Amino acid sequence: MSALRVTTRNARFQQWRALVDNRTKRHRLGAFLVQGVRPISAAVEHGWTVRALLGDDRQRRSAWAAGIWTSVAPGVGDAERVLMSSELLAELGERDEPPELVAVVEMPPDDLDRIPTGSLVVVLDRLAGPGNLGTLARSADAFGARALVVTGHAADPYDPRAVRASTGSLFALTVVRAPSHREVLAWAAAAGCRVVGLDEDGTVDVRAADLTGPLAVVVGNETTGLAVGWREACDVLLSIPMQGTASSLNVATAGSVVLHEAMRQRSAAQSA
Repeated sequence: MSALRVTTRNARFQQWRALVDNRTKRHRLGAFLVQGVRPISAAVEHGWTVRALLGDDRQRRSAWAAGIWTSVAPGVGDAERVLMSSELLAELGERDEPPELVAVVEMPPDDLDRIPTGSLVVVLDRLAGPGNLGTLARSADAFGARALVVTGHAADPYDPRAVRASTGSLFALTVVRAPSHREVLAWAAAAGCRVVGLDEDGTVDVRAADLTGPLAVVVGNETTGLAVGWREACDVLLSIPMQGTASSLNVATAGSVVLHEAMRQRSAAQSA
């Protein structure tokens, strides 16, 4: 399989470099960078479209990297193959040692109708931290959610920091961005999906709430919590009982607690 060679910081390289830290260009190009064995493998396994594979022109590839490089699987088989120096690859990987491979992956369409019907959905309301977003994507995958919806002016789910924090779980989910709560609520009403919010002023203990059936769990901003529109629209506002001196939990931790309880209830309902 022939490969393009990039030996300088030419226009092609600069385009890929912009995907690292320029959100506007990422979304204008509709692509983002992925590195690491688990994230790249997950992207391929779950059928995300790989536009290009970037590899070291001198490094001998591991069996894993060689398998990805020569794959003809749908989504990766038609990807452009590009060889470049270790220095250029390390720059794209944002680390001293170059990654074996960097994948340029295509963003899926932001269409709420892509969300599987009857599923558990995690909605992030203006979440600011890419690390928190990636951690919640990981928890969503681990605890049985099928989709991740990011609303408002929030962290970018395709930020390299969010992708790394998800350790590949982002690719196991249907990821959709929505401008505001209005679009999500309209989708939820049409899909027969209940909406519950996690809020420090919540009145229903998460253990007492019904978290079975089609459900959207809304997690708010790290500092300000849920927006007023979400608070007013949620069927229930949940609280997490705590002991000790801590006044609150990290947003990713709190969201994970709710998702674990949802998984527990849903598993119990299926086995009943």
